Parts: sequence; structure tokens; C-alpha cells
Amino acid sequence: MKLSKELYGELYLKMAQTRTFEETAARLFVEGRVHGTAHFCIGEEATGIGVCMALEKEDMIAQTHRGHNQAIGKGMDIKRMMAEFLGKETGYCKGKGGCMHIADFSVGSLGANGVVGGGIPVAVGAAFSQKYFGRPNITVSFFGDGATNEGAFHESMNLAAVWKLPVLFVCTNNLYGMSTHISKSMRITDISVRASSYGMKGIALDGNDVLAIYEETKKCRGYVLENGPMFMVLNTYRWMGHSKSDPQLYRTKEEVNAWKEKCPIKRCREYLIRERIFTGDELDLLDKQARDDIAAAVAFAESSPELSIDRIFDDVYADGDMRNVEAKNGFVL
Repeated sequence: MKLSKELYGELYLKMAQTRTFEETAARLFVEGRVHGTAHFCIGEEATGIGVCMALEKEDMIAQTHRGHNQAIGKGMDIKRMMAEFLGKETGYCKGKGGCMHIADFSVGSLGANGVVGGGIPVAVGAAFSQKYFGRPNITVSFFGDGATNEGAFHESMNLAAVWKLPVLFVCTNNLYGMSTHISKSMRITDISVRASSYGMKGIALDGNDVLAIYEETKKCRGYVLENGPMFMVLNTYRWMGHSKSDPQLYRTKEEVNAWKEKCPIKRCREYLIRERIFTGDELDLLDKQARDDIAAAVAFAESSPELSIDRIFDDVYADGDMRNVEAKNGFVL
């Protein structure tokens, strides 16, 4: 599939934005300017960017807790993402959810989920609504390799297959469920074969090849609209630990460095130069744009106000006013 230069550039830029966003976020933790935790997808940028860039705006996604690439790929506002990360009122959840819970219905994001496999049944429900109302769209469910051992995964796959729902299940296989290598949690080496248990088509791709992922997702989208659910496994690797506090004692530096040589951004850059689609100088400008975009996001977040304490219970219930709920039920928090 031959893409336009503009689209090639956007795929590259969004991966660079994701990498810079997370490197900056990691630095902010070290500087003590952020509290809590975070799960970074450095090394996995091609997965979320390649899939989400191939979708239509009205298509929906259910993100993972390691989903900055998915959010950026689907078109979420980087400034609001950074503001949420820094706990500011201008963030997607007004600073109360953090990066594991951001959502933006305006671009089709049903939200990130801190529970392993927690977004899978949500995606199936969304796909059911799409089919019920006759909408020409699909839902993508993102999850990691560890989630494929969860009951929610198998129940959701089975139901989606029985009802022929328009959902694309996407497993980002980075080889580790927290600190456990997949060889210690499953007997198979190709996770995509699990699709056959549900009469579903399954494929496995190189998760570091953003162009192949984009092209295949385009095909998968058409297939899902016509035939129902499909399972795509993207084999990749996370360079950093499970979370920011992970000392990574379960793997060697040699293993990590070997995967760094397979960097998806480096790979895309080399292809674009080799095929004379971009020059090195042009890609350097896109790298600079990514750095500038993230710097602007940090400035926006740091200049944003903290959420007022009297609004801390807003959005907890549908009416947005915890005090009304408290009064109606006769209890005091």
C-alpha cells in the first residue's frame, strides 16, 4: 500500500510525540513534580499509532493502562493528556484519574483502564451498540499478553464471536506480564492461535513495523465490518519496566539492548529515507516538532490550576454532585 507523504509523516510524528511525551513524563517523576505511578510504552509506539491511525474518527477504542500511543494515535489532545498526568484541572479527568484513566469520547476513546483486561468487555459492549444501531464502525480493544489469560478475555472473545460483533481485539505482546515472561504463563508461542477456539480469524504481526500495522489494520477493519470479530497480535517489547518503580531484575541488559536495536521509530526513519520519501533533515524537523509539542504541553499543564477541593466529588455520580447524593440517602461522608 502506497501512502501519501503527509500520512507517512504523521505516522512518524505521532510515534516521536509518544516517545518524547513519555521520556518527559519519566523525567518529571525523577524531579518530584509528579506523584503516583505510570506505565510507559517506550519501544511499543508503533502498535497504538499504527492501529489507531488506520481507524475512522467514529470508530472507538478501549485503551490500556500503557496507552499513551493509543491516545495520541486516536487524536487526543496532548496538552490535556499532560495536564491530567500532572493532576491539573484542565486534564481529561480534571487531574483526578491520571494517565491510566484518560478518555475522550469526541475522538472515539472509551478510556484507559487500570485493570488487566478490564477494557475488553467494555469494547464488546460498544461493538454491540454499533451493530444494534447499524453504524458502519468498529471498536478496537487493546490489551497486553497477560490479559489473554484472564477470564474476561475468553468470555468477551466468545460472546463477540457468537454475536458476530464488529470488534477488533488487539494484543500488544511485549513478552512480560509485569515481571513474568510469557513462557512461564502459557504453553503457546503464538498467542494469535487462541482465536481459533472461538471460530475467529487470528493474525500475528511484527509490532515494531508501524507501516505494516497500519496497512493490516485497514484490511482488518473491512473484514470486521463484513464478518465480525478478529484477533490481531502485535509482537513487540517494552524497554522500560512494568511501571516507573520496577527495578527490572527479571531480565538482562543484553536482552533489552537487543530489542532497542529494533526501535520502531528508527526502523520507520530508515525506511522513509531509503525510499526517498523524506530526507534526514525533514525528519529532524519532525523530531523537533515533537519536542516542541511536548514542551508546549508541559507549559500548558504547569500553568493550569489545581482542582478546587470543593469540586473533589464532582463526576463521582451521574448528577455530578456528591452532596446531593449524600442528602438524598441520609448519610455523611
